[in-house]
Amino acid sequence: MTDIEQAWAGQIREAAAHKTPLRIRGGGTKDFYGQSLDGTVLDTRAHRGVISYEPTELVVKVRAGTPLAELEAALAAEGQMLGFEPPHFGDGATVGGCVAAGLSGPRRATAGAVRDFVLGVTLLDGRGERLHFGGEVMKNVAGYDVARLMTGSLGTLGLLLDVSIKVLPLPVAEATLRFEMGADEAVAQMNRWGGQPLPVSATSWIAGVLTLRLSGAEAAVVAACQRLGGERLDDERARAHWQGLREHSHGFFGGDAPLWRLSVPSVAGPIGLAGSQLIEWGGAQRWVRTEQDAASIRARAEALGGHATLFRAADKAAGVFQPLVPTLRGIHQRLKHSFDPAGIFSPGRLYEGL
Repeated sequence: MTDIEQAWAGQIREAAAHKTPLRIRGGGTKDFYGQSLDGTVLDTRAHRGVISYEPTELVVKVRAGTPLAELEAALAAEGQMLGFEPPHFGDGATVGGCVAAGLSGPRRATAGAVRDFVLGVTLLDGRGERLHFGGEVMKNVAGYDVARLMTGSLGTLGLLLDVSIKVLPLPVAEATLRFEMGADEAVAQMNRWGGQPLPVSATSWIAGVLTLRLSGAEAAVVAACQRLGGERLDDERARAHWQGLREHSHGFFGGDAPLWRLSVPSVAGPIGLAGSQLIEWGGAQRWVRTEQDAASIRARAEALGGHATLFRAADKAAGVFQPLVPTLRGIHQRLKHSFDPAGIFSPGRLYEGL
């Protein structure tokens, strides 16, 4: 262990002995996400830097406290990127926070989610023990996939020390097209495009406008533009649009009404909820700004074959994440006890009592 890892291990053992909660925190840009923020802050930002990076292998190993922007700049210098386009939600976002939150941006529907790119992790568990899971090559599939289990755990299972992540080449060419149409027609169109040999990398619909991003080889993008038509945005407007969706700086995400994220099958019908709507991921992600009650929102999401998350709200009394059925809650409890037997890591951040 490094000196800082030894210090953290000691702090964890001390906290476990006295049942003192700890809140693992990097840049704090995703503090709004999840439920309660209880515990003494354990700041990870001093543990930073790229450990190893071989561009030809498409894998980078990086310390969890590394600024996300710093990692992305290092990858861009080699013509590569994080394929899941993680949102930062602020200047201080860290790699550990990116993995712990498990949030992906506009490219997720075609490239994959955060957990699809995490190859291995090193962590300190609730006993202060240093554990390593997964590998550092894309073909490593042996064993129980704990590395991906850490994705989206919001710091409730352990303190991430370093992460191995698969990366992708930057696309040679990109183009963004716009089409005027209603929401139902847009969902049907997105699904039709998804079943065709088109270099689609992102889709969105808001206020009567369907926006499509094409990424890939120059010839493929040019051919797709000629075939589909629509209004082509200049590079600056295109970047602003997708950045606005990724970072929630788009005007839709402003305002005081609670923001709900519904994950449903891409072919799901109309949401049928009050308020304004934004559709992403080929129809599979529906954002809704609404004052409607949580029970009816979750019931509607379930009826469509999905679930609903209260992404941003001043009042989270209804619970942020979809309530767990007893079987799933039992699995969560056993996992929590295995990694954090004293229950000191971010208690209640995912669900009350965990």
